Amino acid sequence: MIAFPFCKINLGLSILSKRTDGFHSIETCFYPVPWTDILEIIPSDEFAFTNSGISIEGDRSTNLCVRAYHLLQPDFNLSPVKIHLHKIIPMGAGLGGGSADAAFTLTLLNQIFELRLSIEQLKRYASQLGSDCSFFLERKPQLGEGKGEELSDAVVDLENKFLVIVKPDIHVSTSEAYAGVKAKSLQKTVGQVVEKHPLPKWRDNLINDFEESIFERYPAIKKIKESLYFNGAAYSSMSGSGSSVFGIFERPVDLKSNFPGSTYWSGVL
Repeated sequence: MIAFPFCKINLGLSILSKRTDGFHSIETCFYPVPWTDILEIIPSDEFAFTNSGISIEGDRSTNLCVRAYHLLQPDFNLSPVKIHLHKIIPMGAGLGGGSADAAFTLTLLNQIFELRLSIEQLKRYASQLGSDCSFFLERKPQLGEGKGEELSDAVVDLENKFLVIVKPDIHVSTSEAYAGVKAKSLQKTVGQVVEKHPLPKWRDNLINDFEESIFERYPAIKKIKESLYFNGAAYSSMSGSGSSVFGIFERPVDLKSNFPGSTYWSGVL
């Protein structure tokens, strides 16, 4: 069985407070993007995980697809499977590709073994794998609160808008990104902006709190955002904790030559 895990962009990201568990409380709007990995899971005599495409560093046993299988296996006595992941979505980009792969692994296993787990049951498993993992169980915009795992539907429609994503050859770790932010009080919540303000108003009202410190440390990332605005983006922002930057346009544009050395994706939402 084959599936295509999609990625996400963050429409605004506010750091609200430092939690007692060491995490931060946030508010953001996750929006699905049709830039996908390819995930295949088939029954096998013994468990195996293989990958192709973008190289995945580190111990394979810690890969989120592997962890998703081993999370379900003891509860349902799952038979062995072979998982193959063809990685396309860049890592360390703030696009949630790893979380998407984990969520889709849970979904495929639910289908293959006819576990009949509901979305809410799958979310409980997904939340053990990553703060934003539950978002990828449903393809729709959602507001994320808490650590990002408290989800509610967002009334925001970017259908037929044109999206450009630029991922420079810069890696920003999540820990590095959080180390540079300070909690702020909000005048307008992310939900209020994306649901009640038209797209052209987002530029002045929808902020990613990671940008201030990340842009100071990595001016090249800031320049990408400035270039997207210069070339007509209605709204541009860094996604998540970076390092990718996206621009939302009213019509198709081809800016690939503007960003040599970067990974570039564009398409209609």
